[in-house]
Amino acid sequence: MAKPDHLHFFIDPNRCIGCQACVQACTECDTHRGESMIHLEYVERARSVQTVPVVCMHCEQPTCAEVCPADAIKRTGDGVVQSARKPRCIACGNCVVACPFGVPELYNDRQIMMKCDMCYDRTTAGRKPMCATVCPSQALFFGTREQIEQLRPLSVPVNRFQFGHQVISTRVFTMMPREVARRQPWLDVTAAMDERPPERAVMLRVLPSTPEATADVGDPYAEVLI
Repeated sequence: MAKPDHLHFFIDPNRCIGCQACVQACTECDTHRGESMIHLEYVERARSVQTVPVVCMHCEQPTCAEVCPADAIKRTGDGVVQSARKPRCIACGNCVVACPFGVPELYNDRQIMMKCDMCYDRTTAGRKPMCATVCPSQALFFGTREQIEQLRPLSVPVNRFQFGHQVISTRVFTMMPREVARRQPWLDVTAAMDERPPERAVMLRVLPSTPEATADVGDPYAEVLI
């Protein structure tokens, strides 16, 4: 069986709340044998708690398969890139280094590369991947284009990613603000790495620690600019 053509995988990084529910659910997939094929990355840990779920993007021309010397990584007819085949994988790690999204993981104890395969046993039957079934904020969504357009009217799905001079097309879509997509219908990953969040001042009302301080301020609360 193949994944139905009308069903797609969408990622909305802005909605990720870092709850790790997807990570735990992924371990329950029968084909992973207790391992999680998804992980969360911090966007800029020194400045923000924002996280992003990382799954295989299932590239139209998967670099991981192109650099595999043993021809162990296969792409199905419906565009889903599979984990390395055990009889062929030599655990060289080429795919780990080559993937621009940092997805493949090499398991030295088993001498094999494993990665997200979009819960192929589920999606070929029209069911959602395990991670998408438990995401409380719908940062991970599996459904039709019409459904995601109704849920995210201010965003558009994008499946083209630029790394320097190379543009990669994928089967997994990332949601991008509509006004940004009008100017550039692809995501420039390398340029985004240099972006910094806008500076903002946070005003907190702090209760003074002593009665004397309260008397001096004249207000039981003092405004502190951070």
